Amino acid sequence: MMTSTPNIILVHSHDLGQYLGCYDVDIATPNIDRLAEEGARFPNHFTAAPQCSPSRGSLFTGLYPHRHGLLGLAHTEWELDVERTLPYRLSERGYETHLFGLQHISETPDDLGYNETHTAGSLSPDVSPEVHSINRARDVAETVKSYLNADLQSPFFASVGFFEAHRLEMGEDGEEGDVLYGFGDRYDGDDPDSIEVPSFLPDKPGVREDLAAMRGMVYAIDDAVGTIFDAIESAGLDNETLVIFTTEHGIAFPRAKGTCYDPGIQGCLLLWCPSLIDAGTVPEHLVSNVDILPTILDLVTDEVPDQVDGHSLMPIFDADMTYYPRDELFAEITWHDMYNPMRAVRTDRFKYIRRFWHLPRTFLPNDVYASLAGREVRGRYGRPSRAYEELYDLKLDPYERENVADDEAYAQVRTKLLSKLSTWMHETDDPILDGPIVPEDYDRMFDGIT
Repeated sequence: MMTSTPNIILVHSHDLGQYLGCYDVDIATPNIDRLAEEGARFPNHFTAAPQCSPSRGSLFTGLYPHRHGLLGLAHTEWELDVERTLPYRLSERGYETHLFGLQHISETPDDLGYNETHTAGSLSPDVSPEVHSINRARDVAETVKSYLNADLQSPFFASVGFFEAHRLEMGEDGEEGDVLYGFGDRYDGDDPDSIEVPSFLPDKPGVREDLAAMRGMVYAIDDAVGTIFDAIESAGLDNETLVIFTTEHGIAFPRAKGTCYDPGIQGCLLLWCPSLIDAGTVPEHLVSNVDILPTILDLVTDEVPDQVDGHSLMPIFDADMTYYPRDELFAEITWHDMYNPMRAVRTDRFKYIRRFWHLPRTFLPNDVYASLAGREVRGRYGRPSRAYEELYDLKLDPYERENVADDEAYAQVRTKLLSKLSTWMHETDDPILDGPIVPEDYDRMFDGIT
């Protein structure tokens, strides 16, 4: 039987989306799949933003990005405007809190409320290659293993962050004359001809080559989860530990990372706790990563702070509690490599996206734009003109290819979703309602970023 103060291990990967075997992708991820088989898998889990720092900020605060302050990437000096992060809150409840590996919500990880930080935990360009290396999944997992076997005192909270599957700057490409982003040569990927291409991407050689290389990073993530699993069991902690595995947004490919289409905001969410969660549970509800903090606090304290935006998922697993599914969820992006403000609302059936700036073409994050997949998609299909409003019927058009925002048959749907989005933005004091959001130190922060 689990104690009332379980140990909590929150494992978060980078740019992974739902690219796992347990989400019906043709890839062998047995250790992560075990989480799904023995615990809960959420097929309709979405993130608050399709980019790293803002989404991770939501994970650790339970707030949407425009409420916690990270409206762009932490290494461009956007700052978290919330002191009581998840580790702070758990420390107040007597938890020993640890950061292993990557975090990317602050340039000063010692300010995040952890009792102990085991790496620099940052994605800043100023961080040395050696620090980036020790943030790789297999190395981080070995560090976690050593502490589980020797040093951690219960109850503990461990945030375990992996660099993978984020793209790497591969150097200048002689043929194109600019920087190429890929997945490095330290990972063993797959034969490009042997894999399946996700339906939202074109089946082209550059796309296949990139996907095949990325899979090497996914294998590293899976190996790391296996190492942590083994350590939990060898330390005898399996009946008193909750393991959560997630990611902050979709894979770094066109129509995914940096967009509010489903492949950009869908993320894996797996919960494993044998004494609490029935094996093979698959809740179909719409859930968001703002729900993770309130879920943890509900488990530990039986209460959820009023000021958070998320909802506890604990009633899903407790027959004596009532879970009230959400009718819609929201996502947003403001700054990434450049100003690209969007807000979105999604229901079970429909998706509405509203843009707030006059970029002439659809924007791709730099690491996607300068990738083999990005180049191929741009070269073959161009970059479509920018629509200020997009509406998709996800039942008839699951890959969001036919924008029906101007279709009279969907006029009432558009009006309803626009109203929901507007109400949410006003109720949460979205600063974009007051006009363009420009950082105070814009010139210095974005010097050289394209």
